[in-house]
Formats: sequence, C-alpha cells, structure tokens
Amino acid sequence: MNAESDARDEAAAPAARAPATGDVTPDVTEGAAKGERELGSRAPGFIKASKALHVSWQVGVFVVGLAVVVAGVIMLPLPGPGWLVIFGGMAIWATEFVWAQLVLRWTRRKVTEAAQKALDPKVRRRNIILTVVGLVIVAVLVGIYVWKFGIMMPWKIHE
Repeated sequence: MNAESDARDEAAAPAARAPATGDVTPDVTEGAAKGERELGSRAPGFIKASKALHVSWQVGVFVVGLAVVVAGVIMLPLPGPGWLVIFGGMAIWATEFVWAQLVLRWTRRKVTEAAQKALDPKVRRRNIILTVVGLVIVAVLVGIYVWKFGIMMPWKIHE
C-alpha cells in the first residue's frame, strides 16, 4: 500500500518542480491548468514524518473507506443512496491513495461530459419528447384500466 503511493509521490515531485524543462508529464500540466490538487497523500506533515505512523494512517484510511464502500454496495439493492455512499468511500480513499484519486478524476470528467451532453439543445429536445410520449402512454393505460375496472380502493372508507 505505502510503497506504491510513496513511489508515485517521489516520481511526481521532481516533475512538478521542473516545469521549465518542457518534460512535464501531461497529467501534471492538465492538473495545474485545471486547478486540480497534486496526487498523493494528504496526511498531516507530522504523520508523514514517521514511516510507522504513516503506514498505520494509511491502513486506517483504507479500513474506513472499505467500510463505507461496503455499506454503499449493500445499499445498492436496498433503499438508500448506494452510489453516493460508494463515491463517498472512494473520496475517503482518495485522501491517501493515488489510484483512488485517479478514479475520482476520471469519474468527475465523465460526469461533466455527460452533463454537457445533456445540456445540448438537440439532446434536451429529444429527452423532453420521449418523456412526454412516455407520460401520454402511461396516462392512456391508466385511463383504460380505470374505465374498464373502475377505481377500487384497497380499504373500506364507508365503514
């Protein structure tokens, strides 16, 4: 766990310090241009100073994030905000692990693209037309059912 994030932190640090050479990775320039945070651990400095404390911090973050993600997965078939809780667990992991930060960046980029696509006038018009057609079909079916069978309440109001 720790070796991967430390190795990436050490590899990203020289690239972030030397933008004048022109050999900056696309990830670093894109992140700097978009105002995104650096990849790597966001643990307080006194925790990063001690190797044992940092490893135990990472284990704690992993366990808490895992518990939240598992709770989200359990909520998927049950009533509850399953996907929201799963992404919350990923955000917890992203405070410490580079792979989770990259997953969240990718997810944020895809959600932004989908939102921009949904705001396209042609797509909005199509979605509105499909929604209206669907509502008309449902209204006609409910009307036919009520005409044929009437409205039957499941409880007895007159008693």
